[in-house]
Amino acid sequence: RCVEAFYIYFRAGRVEDPYVSITKKRQMPKDGYSEEIEKEVGQAEGKLCTHRSAFSRVSVIQAFLGSAPQLTLQLYICVLQQEVTVARSIFMVLSLLSIVYGALRCNILAIKIKYDDYNIRVKPAAYLCIFMWRSFEIATRVAVLVLFGSVLRIWVFLVVLLNFLGFFLYPWVLFWLSKSPFPENIEKELSRVGTTIVLCLLTFLYAGINMFCWSAAQVELSDPDLISKSQNWYRMTVYYIVRLMENAFLLLMWYIYRTDFYLYVCAPMLFLQLLIGYCMGIFFMLVFYQFCHPCKKLFSSSITEALLSCFNILYFICQHHKSTLLTGKVAMKSPENTDSARGSSKTIDSQNRSIHQSVSSNA
Repeated sequence: RCVEAFYIYFRAGRVEDPYVSITKKRQMPKDGYSEEIEKEVGQAEGKLCTHRSAFSRVSVIQAFLGSAPQLTLQLYICVLQQEVTVARSIFMVLSLLSIVYGALRCNILAIKIKYDDYNIRVKPAAYLCIFMWRSFEIATRVAVLVLFGSVLRIWVFLVVLLNFLGFFLYPWVLFWLSKSPFPENIEKELSRVGTTIVLCLLTFLYAGINMFCWSAAQVELSDPDLISKSQNWYRMTVYYIVRLMENAFLLLMWYIYRTDFYLYVCAPMLFLQLLIGYCMGIFFMLVFYQFCHPCKKLFSSSITEALLSCFNILYFICQHHKSTLLTGKVAMKSPENTDSARGSSKTIDSQNRSIHQSVSSNA
């Protein structure tokens, strides 16, 4: 496939295409208006676009099903051996760059699928924000899993299994609740069993991505393109809040059950550095969606507004919980206690009055 893509690329423009197709794209709105532009796409350019899209999908699969487990294993070996060789450090850096590149391609692919009607141009600042966002997020996530697994080896399998099953079953649960018909238009040559296997592999990849970072392409089995085209800020906000709490809990367990193996490591400093690193990833994510997203003009609401509304909902829930606790405590007081309290208050008032009268008579 790569050789074919290079062959088509170097021959493009030398031989006239027998036919061209016309595509219509809309520009980003300017002053409330968006123009529609027609563009002629030749046969060679269309094939190159198909190859580029396939390469993007393969890079995502290779990153999260190949490089991510490899990076976790190599870092775990370095922690156990208390040694980082030059060759192993090079392989770990290359694996991390591969995962970050796959996550970046996943972001760009999700944007192009969601806004297929628009002519999208991704600026260098957007690429930089995505790179920093994914680097901090993935590196800290892998480090947290490795540290937790080094002291609680059995429990780390339970954590990974629960995460994986939760994200694997989540699209199927949404599909079952939507009561949509079974998707039949994925591939005409596939049978119902083959379509089910393809969908399982897709949700398997989706679970693998969400194990390490937020998947920009949200799987929706009821959609013909199998990708959700709506920008769900609340789902993203809940994901990062829960993931931050999970990372903090895993680091706390590592800090409590750490052995003498970490005697020469400043555990509190490492604890704070990993949490701050994950928060830095969230910060660059907010910067990207707020300022650098190529389609930010099409958003009905910004991510900061969604965060504020989520925090307001959490604050309202906390206040409602406190009020119910206070009413419960008041209701638990028995009438005898209230009567005795009233009697004691009356005696205290009568004693105060008698003292006041005695003081006035002496005066």
